[in-house]
This record gives sequence, C-alpha cells and structure tokens, in this order.
Amino acid sequence: MKDQDISQSVIFPRGEPMPEPIRQNFTGKVYRNMLVPADSPLGCPIAYVTFEPGSRTFWHTHPGGQILLVMGGRGWYQEEGKQPRELHAGDVVEIPRNAKHWHGAAKDSWFAHVALEADIKAGPAEWLEPVAEMDYTQLR
Repeated sequence: MKDQDISQSVIFPRGEPMPEPIRQNFTGKVYRNMLVPADSPLGCPIAYVTFEPGSRTFWHTHPGGQILLVMGGRGWYQEEGKQPRELHAGDVVEIPRNAKHWHGAAKDSWFAHVALEADIKAGPAEWLEPVAEMDYTQLR
C-alpha cells in the first residue's frame, strides 16, 4: 500500500522516523507518533507505530508487559517458542511480562499498531537480537 494510502486508512498520523538510540533495535523503516509520552503522570506511554513492508522489531521483552492494538495493514507477532501469529486491523495482542517476542510488518504490506506499555515502573524494554532473516522470510 502506498504511503498516501496509509494516511487514509488509519486515524493517527504516521509520525517521525523512530529516533535513535531506539532505532538500532529495528530492521527496516519504522515511524513513531507518541500519543501519550513516557513522562505522563499516568505512567502508561502509548505510541502509534507504523512499519514499512518488511520492517520489524528485534526480539525484546517488557518487564511490565505490553498491549498491541492493530490499526491497519498486515503484520506478525511471535513469542519465543510459539508459532508466529498473523495480525490484521482489529486484532489485540496481550504480551505477558518478560515474554521474549517480536512484531512487525509482513514482507508485502505496511503495518500499524498502537503500543501500550504496561507497568512502566517495572523497568524499560530489554532489546535483544534481530529476528533471523531466514525465519522471517519463511513467513507467508
């Protein structure tokens, strides 16, 4: 889907390219629009994240857990030791505390989700290794 079509398919603006140093934990082009900042008194940062086709996170964990609300496109989510789950608009992913996982766009589609980081007092995300290219390219 072309960039102009993305803006017509979702309700939040795409945002800016993922900033450094977080950017180094992604493969491909990823954009972020912070809907609720990390320093909000509510302690629940919320980001709208857009992945270009083939873009994805590295493996990582969230000590407090995370919730993804899929807004558009087609993507993938996988927890370590489990089969990848294909994602579409309207899907909700509840990621348990400290679950090693990754998420991102399918090879042939952009992908957008709202990410809610739960219990940020538990600590920041721990970024790990990239998703193996061979494993990712086998996804349909």
